[in-house]
Amino acid sequence: MQLVLRCPRTCRGENYVLKKRLLLIGGTLSLGLGIVGMLVPVLPTTPFLLLTAYCYLRSSERMHAWLMNHRLFGSYIHNYMEYRAISSRARIISLIGLWASLAVSFILVAVPAVRWVLVLVGVGVSVHLLMLKTMPKAAQGNADHMPDPAEREDPTQL
Repeated sequence: MQLVLRCPRTCRGENYVLKKRLLLIGGTLSLGLGIVGMLVPVLPTTPFLLLTAYCYLRSSERMHAWLMNHRLFGSYIHNYMEYRAISSRARIISLIGLWASLAVSFILVAVPAVRWVLVLVGVGVSVHLLMLKTMPKAAQGNADHMPDPAEREDPTQL
């Protein structure tokens, strides 16, 4: 008879380390795509930033804390996840940036089909941004400070 020893929960094994590394790499790639999405009108920013937060939450407390306390990304991600809303300032900057980059792309691209796709993407993203709730003024001040994960009821939840 062979005795099988089970590893306690604190001992996670090689699969756990591999999973954490893959999530960390995926989160970093997603962050890069989110940053590129700020400049390229066809690439969305928000889904990549939310994916980054998810990956970092499950792979690295340090990287998740860095992201959530980041000057540009932290309050944006928090407001979107917590309130499903964005500030008026973020909405205006997003719309101006979107249509400015679409205008440049429209001028540089001579293919009519691509121009139509750019316009459709612009309209779709604009509708999405305009349908999001606007952060109330009182919540905007509180949302700029991200609570420490230890202060949350469940630190594993975003």
